[in-house]
Amino acid sequence: MAKSITIIGGGPGGYIAAIRAAQLGADVTVIEKGKLGGTCLNIGCIPTKCLLHSAEVFTEIKNSKTQGIVVNDVQLDFPAVIAHKTKISKTLVNGVKGLLKANKVKTIKGTAKFIGPKKIEISKEDGTTEVSTPDDIILATGSVNVVPPIPGLKEVPACIDSTGALSLEELPKTMVVIGGGVIGLEIACAYAQFGTKIIVVEALDHVLPMLDAEITDIAVKNMKKMGMEFHLECPVEAVEEAEGGARVICTNKKTGEKETFVAEKVLVAIGRKASIDSLALGMTGVEFDKGGIEVDDLMQTNVSGIYAIGDCIKGRARLAHTASVMGEIAAENIMGAHNLYDEKTNVTCVYVEPEAAAVGLTEEQCKAQNIDYKVGKFPLAGNGKSLILNGGKGMVKIIADSKYEQILGVHMIGPRASDLIAEGALAIRLEATVDELISTIHSHPTVSESVREAGLDLQERVLNMPPKRKR
Repeated sequence: MAKSITIIGGGPGGYIAAIRAAQLGADVTVIEKGKLGGTCLNIGCIPTKCLLHSAEVFTEIKNSKTQGIVVNDVQLDFPAVIAHKTKISKTLVNGVKGLLKANKVKTIKGTAKFIGPKKIEISKEDGTTEVSTPDDIILATGSVNVVPPIPGLKEVPACIDSTGALSLEELPKTMVVIGGGVIGLEIACAYAQFGTKIIVVEALDHVLPMLDAEITDIAVKNMKKMGMEFHLECPVEAVEEAEGGARVICTNKKTGEKETFVAEKVLVAIGRKASIDSLALGMTGVEFDKGGIEVDDLMQTNVSGIYAIGDCIKGRARLAHTASVMGEIAAENIMGAHNLYDEKTNVTCVYVEPEAAAVGLTEEQCKAQNIDYKVGKFPLAGNGKSLILNGGKGMVKIIADSKYEQILGVHMIGPRASDLIAEGALAIRLEATVDELISTIHSHPTVSESVREAGLDLQERVLNMPPKRKR
């Protein structure tokens, strides 16, 4: 008799776990309270990138005169931009439905909670309930937006979260973005290119903390050139209604003075938290806290037969691609394997303008770990394809240990960075050295040549950039 597996959540972790388990012969059921595809396909990664792509096309057309293409009276049809985003999301969601059906995975629209250690009560969309006692359970309930206890955030109608920002009916002329993380700045970049005046307020003294500091500096400089304002060390104290929008009241930590910003919309992008409150985990004995569910490298909780993956777990990267990998690993381990989750090749991609990507250690992390390291850099101003694509904005940076020159980190900002970073992830996975990277032929003209050039720079023999010192 086939092993029965119930997966709570049909996002990029849950549906991939379901397909993998089905491939291995399990009888699989997915319970999803919303739309299949989860946050990523419906209100996260995919719709955000749709908006960013539309913004990029709009910007390129407006600036096409420099490339010999004259387009008069370029206009933005913002409702059509939102409609395009919705169409792409629906296409992918329908694709997930088709994949689950093709793999004979049963799907139930509804919510699930524990009523015993491994007993689930399913409340279906039609109002009926069902009790299930599967052999194994995978929790893939994802995360939700955090709303900090700042007066006015919940009460003022002009305040929106990332979901609201992806479904606006009209383009706002002004927007305050609370939070300098990935979600806030990606949406900010899209709206800035559409013509919205963006003001970013951040309580810390820096933004995008997940990136190498040098890459972040380049990103911020480019965003400022787009007209975005940054107010760092400026925590928000309150939000009030104002004529035509909202008033955001902050205290500047450097001066101690109050600062006020008025805008049509206020995007609250403080972060996300594990969505586990409705599961009644107290009935299971599973270890968890407000940070999420505790799991080991097998993706198993402390309770045999209960696994957890993706954003609902504690202490791991909250990304769609990591959730999918966790889902594969959980399914395989349930079906008899012994595969461990290893985050060392996890890639971070930030779709600001230009996009940034990173894998492995940053300089700051190397210093904190007392690693003796070398750095190689190549500015994209020296790369022909980058000059064609975006005027040469950006840089590639490679970090390697000093003794063997084993690649420890790859960081980049520029066109195609989110695609190119896979080369860095593979290099780290194979424990490659800079010599091995350099001896790999990179095609011309491509942005990827810059990765090899950064390796050459690390060895002080860069070819397409003047030497750092006279020979």
